[in-house]
Amino acid sequence: MNGLLHKKCQTEYFNISCDSSYKELGDCIVECLSNTKCSKHTPVILCIGTDRATGDCLGPLVGEQLADYHNDYKVYGTLSEPVHALNLKEIVKHIKSEFASPYIIAVDASLGVRSHVGYVTFSEAPIAPGKGVNKKLPAIGDISITGIVNVSGQSSSVLQSTRLYTVMQLANCIADSLKYAIDYLETF
Repeated sequence: MNGLLHKKCQTEYFNISCDSSYKELGDCIVECLSNTKCSKHTPVILCIGTDRATGDCLGPLVGEQLADYHNDYKVYGTLSEPVHALNLKEIVKHIKSEFASPYIIAVDASLGVRSHVGYVTFSEAPIAPGKGVNKKLPAIGDISITGIVNVSGQSSSVLQSTRLYTVMQLANCIADSLKYAIDYLETF
């Protein structure tokens, strides 16, 4: 994994290598969650993906680590109950009916250029799940976190041939960043 490619949190998005500290990503999450525009919202972590493709299991792996971490944060998308292309619309509808004003943190795997595999992308914008494999799904999230698991290509088999090691490193980094942000905000 390469050195750090970074833009400040105040910009639209930034990429960070998981070789770097998870706290840097955690600080950006804290900055967004402590913003007054989301302080009256219920935080929901929506982890998108399936365990049927190695490259696409990033979201459920993050969800698994966060499922019972904190009572104030509702987590959707775990290994046992994944949120994927077939049920995403239904889950989003459920979230919007369950919570008066949810603040959705969307987590998903993504594809990118070879030099960015192993990076995490943070954005203060919705995520477009399935875009890397030409699926048309609704954009979701107030902020989004993606892990670049493999190189984008013409074939959907790229998700099947993704190294589990890369996915686990990214999942651990994202989960640790979210735990750090949750713990930090809990102290205030």
